[in-house]
Amino acid sequence: MYASKSDEFLIQQFRSGNNTAFDILLKRYQSKVFSYIMQLVKDHDLANDIFQEVFIKVVINLKKESYHHEGKLLSWILRISHNQVIDHFRKSSKMPYVGRSSSNPDFDIFSVLKLEDSSIEDVMINDQILKDVRLLIHELPQDQKEVVKMRFFMKMSFKEIAEKTGVSINTSLGRMRYALINLRKLIDEKQLVLTHG
Repeated sequence: MYASKSDEFLIQQFRSGNNTAFDILLKRYQSKVFSYIMQLVKDHDLANDIFQEVFIKVVINLKKESYHHEGKLLSWILRISHNQVIDHFRKSSKMPYVGRSSSNPDFDIFSVLKLEDSSIEDVMINDQILKDVRLLIHELPQDQKEVVKMRFFMKMSFKEIAEKTGVSINTSLGRMRYALINLRKLIDEKQLVLTHG
């Protein structure tokens, strides 16, 4: 009955208390969203956990009527997914080796920030986005800028960064966490659009 209806119609129905409408939205996008998260984290159980968190946030935000991305629901959900993945790695106790595994030794948080994923048509990356992110790094406080440059551009480990800057590994990790929080704030403030569909 609702399967052919637009996202906007289903969102309005859901806000009116029709949970079936949300189930249809979930079915419509779950495979794309899950495969997107899976490509970022490379771990099925973790992807499942993050997927659940994403859809809890989607439900909360749709209920609060804070969703205003008419016609771009998938892009909006992918932004939430992207932020959720960054949050996971920011909080992870394995931060110095973020997401590393034998099958994917080169994974780092910055690759998530880049949102590189050519398989999802609604998420496209271009050189301008990377330039924007690089420019934003220059607006970070000096200690945060230093750790971001060493980690992402010089590929130094957190142990090496700690030795080079004369602080503990935990302090280096803390600076990186704050740098990522600040980058996200700057992206929001400047309303940089990291996705376009």
